[in-house]
Amino acid sequence: MSDKLKVLVSGATGQHDVGTGKLGRYGAATPCALTRHPDGEAARALAARGAEPVAGDFDDPASLRRALAGVDAVYAMSAFWERGVDAEVAQGTALVDAAKAANVGHFVYSSVAGADKGSGVPHFESKHRVEQALVASGLPWTVLAPVYFMENLLAFPQNVEGLKQGVYAVPLPADRALQQVAVADIGAMGAVALERRLVGRRLELAGDELTGAETAAALSRALGREIRYQAVPVEAVKAQSEDLYLMYRYFDEVGYQAPIAKLREEFPEVGWHGFSAWLGEQHLS
Repeated sequence: MSDKLKVLVSGATGQHDVGTGKLGRYGAATPCALTRHPDGEAARALAARGAEPVAGDFDDPASLRRALAGVDAVYAMSAFWERGVDAEVAQGTALVDAAKAANVGHFVYSSVAGADKGSGVPHFESKHRVEQALVASGLPWTVLAPVYFMENLLAFPQNVEGLKQGVYAVPLPADRALQQVAVADIGAMGAVALERRLVGRRLELAGDELTGAETAAALSRALGREIRYQAVPVEAVKAQSEDLYLMYRYFDEVGYQAPIAKLREEFPEVGWHGFSAWLGEQHLS
């Protein structure tokens, strides 16, 4: 494309922040990062990587309309961790409504694989409700639906501590396969969705599929020492979070079903990471 799109990215200061960098790197867009704190440390870090921090608050529709002025497209991510699933739905639909009012030309929403399959997992269902609002809005839309993040391995302190002790503990049987995706690949796919204008498509995203035992073996190779897989009883997760408990039950009983081979064939420019390749890019010890 000859002219870069101006793309407003929501959720840019969270775990998904790589999306803004990928949008610029792949030449699709000039990314603008929606944030409540445009002068904050996270926003300054994004600015250093080429993203323009833009003030906006999901609880203030007028601020969203101002943030969307002159914007060609939206790349939206939402999360339930901070305020819960109802707030996630409210924030997602508020951004959809503001984008509709601004006549935005393309809305790319990062949801989750399985959200449209009646999973019963609260934070899957909330994203599905945002998907439904987006489709009903009449905006040109694309839904990206990633599976389990590879980054979750290092995002949770208990995982990091377990690896130090030579254990990879997950509430799934050792032979249960789990599809995974690198966050960088989600951002790259967002750029592709904008570049190719993949309107009207819902794409489930995964780069690899491994059992718990295979994951532990890959970790052993990457770390140069034995990592033992430990299947944690799923009931133990319930005390921590009902949502996570239901998610791991879904993984065990249904599981993700993204078409990995087809994704690699149709979108080779993403450079999909296998789990071992992703591990090679991490600073492990």
